[in-house]
Amino acid sequence: MSRSFQILIACGGTGGHLFPGIAVAEALRARSHSVRLLISGKEVDAVASAKYAHLPFEVLPAVAKPPTLSLRMVPFLWRLWCSWRRSRALVRSFGADAVLGMGGFTSLPPVLAGHRLGCRTFVHDSNARPGRANVMTSRFCTRVLLGMAEAAQWFPNRRCVVTGTPVRPEITERPPRDEAIARFGLDPAKRTVLVTGGSQGAQRLNDLCAAAAQRLPHDIQVLHIAGAADLARMRSAGAGRASHHVLGFCDHMADAYAAADLVVSRSGASSLTEIAACGLPSLLVPFPFAADDHQTLNAEVFARAGAARLIQQRDLDATTLAAMIGEILHDDALHTRMASAARALAAPDAAQRVCEAIEATMNDTA
Repeated sequence: MSRSFQILIACGGTGGHLFPGIAVAEALRARSHSVRLLISGKEVDAVASAKYAHLPFEVLPAVAKPPTLSLRMVPFLWRLWCSWRRSRALVRSFGADAVLGMGGFTSLPPVLAGHRLGCRTFVHDSNARPGRANVMTSRFCTRVLLGMAEAAQWFPNRRCVVTGTPVRPEITERPPRDEAIARFGLDPAKRTVLVTGGSQGAQRLNDLCAAAAQRLPHDIQVLHIAGAADLARMRSAGAGRASHHVLGFCDHMADAYAAADLVVSRSGASSLTEIAACGLPSLLVPFPFAADDHQTLNAEVFARAGAARLIQQRDLDATTLAAMIGEILHDDALHTRMASAARALAAPDAAQRVCEAIEATMNDTA
């Protein structure tokens, strides 16, 4: 039996970092460890973390890295230094034994602070190709934890453990479909397409899906999470179709997945992890400007397995998208095969695997 540890989890910046961090925090607490979560000052972190009042959060003055030659590098470096100083103080005051970064530049200062203060340090990367920030952070880590085995090649001199990407408990404990349908005011007799561009929306994907919704058969409805910034525009675009339901932000994603028969999404690793956990077929449209095109590599993993159809944004128009949606939802055998393939990609015990990797490392070096 592992002894109890004090563990800082840096998980802010996007939902793709925050939600897996929350899943790990919940699992660590269930195993009698103490946790504190470090998030950014971005609105997405504030809104999402508000649901978890039982978890202790601290805000760090961190921001995403701008282009290297940008004038914004000056305030970025200042905030990075401030974040490191704040992280160092938190490591000391919390008496941290370990620091876990869930990815991105918001993880670097806490992990570096923990490393220099003698803590065991970890970074988790969810993608098939890791971000450059995580490769940099890994230099100060005792172990690197991976959501996909394909990422190991990018950490050639690091000790890696494939854990899968953790999913919040509420995603795996979804309500019955009829309850979820009722929550959103949907028609239980219709097939439902869930459209989501991630925690901050996706404007071009929103445009394509709004136009495609006008071309769908009447037995298909759309639950469209457009992002708060694009809410008014998308509601206007969908005003002519009663079956196009638009939300700005959804803090009941378990219900959204429970209501869905198909997901149209970007291919961030955290979104794909949740789609797999729910056993849903998907149409994946990678964000074309993602660093190192990592979203395409993520989507290819799902497409090769038969769980998803991958189509690049440049090759997509509303008519094509509507046809692809109709094909999957009107072919029961195809839908069943894709759903089964998605479930096969899931790692429902990923949070426990992360905990076990941390405990094994701590116990080996305690």
